[in-house]
Amino acid sequence: MKQAFLKQLAAAALGLALTAPGLSRAAWPDDKPITLIVPWAAGGSTDILARVLSEGLTQSLKQSVIVENRSGASGNIGSTYVARAKPDGYTLLVGSMSTHTMNQALYANMPFDGVKDFTPIAELALVTNTMVTHPSVPANNVREFIDYLKANPDKVAYASAGQGSTNHLSAALFEKAAGVKMVHVPYRGGAPAVLDTVAGRTQVLFSAGTQTLPHVQSGKLKLLAVTEEQRSPLLPGTPTVAETLPGYELSVWYGAFGPAGLPADLTTRLNKEINLILKRPDVVKKMADMGVLLLDTTPEQFAKTLTRDADKYGKLIKELGVTAE
Repeated sequence: MKQAFLKQLAAAALGLALTAPGLSRAAWPDDKPITLIVPWAAGGSTDILARVLSEGLTQSLKQSVIVENRSGASGNIGSTYVARAKPDGYTLLVGSMSTHTMNQALYANMPFDGVKDFTPIAELALVTNTMVTHPSVPANNVREFIDYLKANPDKVAYASAGQGSTNHLSAALFEKAAGVKMVHVPYRGGAPAVLDTVAGRTQVLFSAGTQTLPHVQSGKLKLLAVTEEQRSPLLPGTPTVAETLPGYELSVWYGAFGPAGLPADLTTRLNKEINLILKRPDVVKKMADMGVLLLDTTPEQFAKTLTRDADKYGKLIKELGVTAE
């Protein structure tokens, strides 16, 4: 009798474990530190945002949250590391739109799928993407610039951070929408692309406001437009390219991800904690001063954006014939 009872008790316990797997998982976070992987070098806006999150999460979760930079291969090295990590909430990624929605179409052999191999946690921010020219260009708005290009074919050069970069894609999309042609001058990174545009060796650049706005404020570059669908709340007086070329749009976002299979309860908790940090006035101001607009999204909303943009930019990159090689 006693033996039968013990068997029934064991069976009930097994059934409970199978129907409620969350109950069998250790409390999160325990005494193990959480690592935020940044797939870019230290010092950039992605890295700065990750360190803001690291500080805030360390305080709210009562556990160490460490930022680790694993740069290289256009963000693929650090992203691959997270894609292959155990989905236990201890290895997370602060990534960007380019790595998750563009690289799949730019590189022939990708080590991960930007959508399928990750759990979207929160869309963190939009980076104000600007269209700037050297002051020597005799155009004060997008229409005048298009007219100048048509009157001077193949005489205007645009800089980029390299083949397949968002700078490159923004300019290629502009050429297609406006029916114009420019000379592409790729650099090994965004910094030299900005510096050569400031020096006048290239005449136009599509780049994040984090890189261009200080030079606009000093008069070394001229701001013509932003590339998002709507005007940026951070630059309300600056028109969009789409106001001249309807349908033109390229938005650059940052997002927080976990590996595919991250438990729903951890995803929900991380989303809540991150959104609370992004609403802090000091954080909002710090990022706004850099041209970064912070967001408040659910995992489901971010998942829709991720899927939509992967499809959109994948098709666009193939249509434009842009490659990273």
